[in-house]
Amino acid sequence: MAGRIREESIAEVREKARIDDVVSAYVSLRNAGGGSLKGLCPFHDEKSPSFHVTPSRGFYHCFGCQAGGDVITFLMEHDGLSFTEAVESLAEKYAVVLERVDGDEPARPSGPPRARLVEANRLAQIFYAEQLATPEAVQARRYLAERDFTADHAEQFGLGFAPRDGEALVRHLRSKGIKDEEAIAAGLVATGRSTYDRFRGRLLWPIRDASADTIGFGARRIFDDDRIEAKFLNTPETPLYKKSTVLYGIDLARREIAKASQAVVVEGYTDVMAAHLSGVPTAVATCGTAFGDDHARVLRRFLHDHEEFRGEVIFTFDGDEAGQKAALRAFGGDQNFVSQTYVAVEPNGMDPCDLRLKEGDAAVRELVARRIPLYRFVLGNVVGKYDLDRADGRVDAVREGARLVSSIRDRSKVDAFARELAGMVGVDVEQARGEVRRAQQRGPEQARTAQRPARRGQAEETPAPAPARQLPDLRDPRFHLERETLKLVVQQPAYVARAVAEIGAGDFTHPTYRAVWEVIATSGGPSVGASDPTWTARLRDAAPHPEVAAAISAITVEPLMTSKELNASYVTANVCRLRELTAQRRIAEVKSRLQRTNPVNEATTYNRMFGELVALERHRRELRDIAVGAQ
Repeated sequence: MAGRIREESIAEVREKARIDDVVSAYVSLRNAGGGSLKGLCPFHDEKSPSFHVTPSRGFYHCFGCQAGGDVITFLMEHDGLSFTEAVESLAEKYAVVLERVDGDEPARPSGPPRARLVEANRLAQIFYAEQLATPEAVQARRYLAERDFTADHAEQFGLGFAPRDGEALVRHLRSKGIKDEEAIAAGLVATGRSTYDRFRGRLLWPIRDASADTIGFGARRIFDDDRIEAKFLNTPETPLYKKSTVLYGIDLARREIAKASQAVVVEGYTDVMAAHLSGVPTAVATCGTAFGDDHARVLRRFLHDHEEFRGEVIFTFDGDEAGQKAALRAFGGDQNFVSQTYVAVEPNGMDPCDLRLKEGDAAVRELVARRIPLYRFVLGNVVGKYDLDRADGRVDAVREGARLVSSIRDRSKVDAFARELAGMVGVDVEQARGEVRRAQQRGPEQARTAQRPARRGQAEETPAPAPARQLPDLRDPRFHLERETLKLVVQQPAYVARAVAEIGAGDFTHPTYRAVWEVIATSGGPSVGASDPTWTARLRDAAPHPEVAAAISAITVEPLMTSKELNASYVTANVCRLRELTAQRRIAEVKSRLQRTNPVNEATTYNRMFGELVALERHRRELRDIAVGAQ
C-alpha cells in the first residue's frame, strides 16, 4: 500500500500494543517491584535478569547490553523488521486500521513483507487441515489412529495433509491473493520448470513460533511410493523459519514452562503430542536438527532461567547408542543453563509416543518423574564400558571420565562432577581430581591421544604439576563467622571451651580456616589452651603450611568484632550462627538428594531423607532462636 503511515495511527498502535503483552511472547517476565517487570534479555546471553519492562511507560531497557526502546523498536530488533513492517504487524494483531498520507513510503527490505509470509503460512495451515478429512488422506488418518491420536487431537495440534496433486496448494494460495513469490519466500512452494507444492502426499504438523504464528511445517512420509525417501521433510530456511531457533510446541508449552519452571525436550512431533496429552504440557522438540545453543537460549527466556530462580530441563533420549550420543551432545551444552539438567530414559527404549500407546498416559508422566541428572547418565555410560572389578579397569574408567569432566565449560561444576566420578568408579576423590587436572592440562588434542600406549622403550611422559589452587580471600564476608569463631578460640580458650564443644572441622568452609581448626583440635583443643601460656605459639608451630601459620598469627592479634566487653551472650550467638550455617548447608544437600530420589520407586529412602530434612530444619530453627535470644 502506497503512502506513509500517519503519526496518529502509529500512536494508536503504541497505545493498544501493550509492551508487556508483546515482550512476554518472547521472554518470561516476572514482577520486579515498582511497576516494573524483569526477565532474561533476548538480545544477549546472561545468567541474571537485567532486562526490565515498564508497562506504564511502554518501554523496555536492558542494563546489561543497554538495548532499549518501545514496542515497535522491540519487534524491529528481535524479528529484524523495518519500522513500517513492525507497525503493520502490530496493527494487524491489535486491530488498528492504519491510515496513510500521500508521499513516498520508506524503502522496504528486499522480498515480501513478513506479514505476507505469516499470512501465507496461516492460509496453508487451514488448507492442509481441511485436506486431512478427505478420502485421499485415509493413510494419514490411519497413521494417527495407530498411535492413538484422534480427530480431536489432530485439530488441537493443527495437523493436516498435503494432497499428492503437485499444485493443489499453489492454486489455493493464488485464489486467496497470495503471490507466487510470497509462497516461495515462505517455503511453501518451489519452482523449477513450473511452480509446485513443496509438500506432496504427506502428513503435516504446523510449526509455530511463541506468539502462535505458523512459520513452517514438518512433513512425514506415509506412502510407500513417495519418491522422496526421507521420512521427514521440513520447511527450508526462510525469513520466518530458522531451524536452529525453532522449537515445536513452544506456542502451547511456553506458559506452562514459565509456570512450572520446567521444560521437557523430546525428539519428535508425535512425542510432543503424546507428552501434552498425557499431562506433560511443558514438552517441546527441535525440528529436524539436534538441540543446540540457540534452542537453549530460547528455552532459557521462558524458563526464567537465572541464578535467582532455577528450574529444570529434562531431555528424553532412547537408551540405544544414538540416544547416548544425543545425551553427550546435550551434556556439551549443559552450561547454557543455570537450571538443573536431567535425562529421562525409558528402560525398554520406548519414546513418549510409544510409551503412551502401550502403557498409557500415566507411564509418560512417570518417565518424566523418574529423571536422573544428565551428568550422572553421561558419566554412567562412560564408566559402564569398563570392568570396575579390575584395578586397570578402574584406572581407565577414571581417565576417560576425567576427560569428559575436563571439557565442562562451567568451572564451578568441575569439582562436583569429579566427586561423582570418584563415587561411580570407587576410587579416592583426590585421584579423580588429579586425573581431571591432568586432562585439563593436556587440552583437547592431547586428551584424545592420552590413552595411546607408549612405544616399547619410550618412557611415559611425566605429568606437569597441578597448578596451585586459588583460595578465596580470608576476609571475604562469607567467612566472617568462621574467622570470628577462630579468634575467640585462639584468644580466649578458657572462656569459650564449653561453648565450642559442638563445633567441628565441617563447620569451616574456607580451607585455611578448616586447617586452623584441625591444628587446634590436634593440639588438644581450647581446654588445653586455657592452661597453656604458649598456646598460640604452639598452634603456629604446628601449622602444616605457611598460609595456615599466617592465618593463626592474624587471628591472634586481630580485635574481636564487638565494641562491648566479651560476654557469654556474644560467644553463644556467634557459635550458634556458625552452626546454623552448617545446618543450612546440610539441608541444601538433603534437599538436593531428595530431588534426585524417586518417591515411588525409592519410597523408603525418600521417606528417610524427608524425616532427616524435617529434623535438620527443626535443629536450624533452634540454633537461630538461641542466637537471637543471646543478642
